[in-house]
Amino acid sequence: MIIMKIGLPKALLYYYYAHLWKAFFNELKVEVIESNDTTAKTLMLGKEKSIDESCLALKIYLGHIEALKDKCDYILVPRIYSIVKTEQVCTNFNALYDLVRNTFPDLKILNYNLDVKHHHSEKNAFIKIGRELGFSIIESASAYNKAKVVENNYYKTLEIKAKKEIRSNKTKILLLGHPYILNDNLIGKGIINYLEKNNISIVYSYQVPRNLIDFNCNKISTKIHFTMNKEHLAAFNYFKDKVDGTIILSAFPCGPDSLSNEMLLRKRKKHPILLLTFEDLTNNTAVITRLESFLDMLKGGIHL
Repeated sequence: MIIMKIGLPKALLYYYYAHLWKAFFNELKVEVIESNDTTAKTLMLGKEKSIDESCLALKIYLGHIEALKDKCDYILVPRIYSIVKTEQVCTNFNALYDLVRNTFPDLKILNYNLDVKHHHSEKNAFIKIGRELGFSIIESASAYNKAKVVENNYYKTLEIKAKKEIRSNKTKILLLGHPYILNDNLIGKGIINYLEKNNISIVYSYQVPRNLIDFNCNKISTKIHFTMNKEHLAAFNYFKDKVDGTIILSAFPCGPDSLSNEMLLRKRKKHPILLLTFEDLTNNTAVITRLESFLDMLKGGIHL
């Protein structure tokens, strides 16, 4: 079998599927290469490849593609339309494969299509990947099943960590947003580092129990259409009485976030919320000032 290297851009869908992807390829003994953490250069490369209307997260993603494209044989770029039959994900994820293919016409792409609404299951998608790499249906299905166990264990670990943070005597904050925003080195990591230096206990929105998302989301809205944003509403409802305040991180101009964030602001009652929307990453001073004020308000027991 030909030995090849599969590139994983460390942005967007990576922060939802990295554990599943890496476990799958590891089972098949296929080498994986991840791009480095986001830097100012990554963003600059992405801006050069993007149209102005692209959200910050998409610009970063394209920067990771540019940085990774000459280091591997293929780059994994899935197309995801629906994870749940009655819902949809962000349109950027719908169009991600076509966008990358047109932006990087010479790039060798490893692609799969996940669209539960139209009967394209995740398992069949991964079997397709395995087949394209030269593995049998049985080998590919077995690798996928084992990778799902790894992924499920990862989410269980997240839930355990959240319970531990909630029991802390420190000031507790729910950091709410897409994982690719919260965990990005250039966006969320600076916020996380600042909070930790100020002795804040952090709970992340993606730590909400998977089996309680629908129930908790419905307490705020039964009509939310976007799967990833259901997680935001669910996390807020689940954690809001367990933390002292919530910080929302969003990338401009994210349509789904603009809707779900507005819902949270209207439903918060007296729960303190700080909304930080990033269009560019050039003014850290303003962000730190707002964080300082928010923490002072929490520690002073002031509820707006």
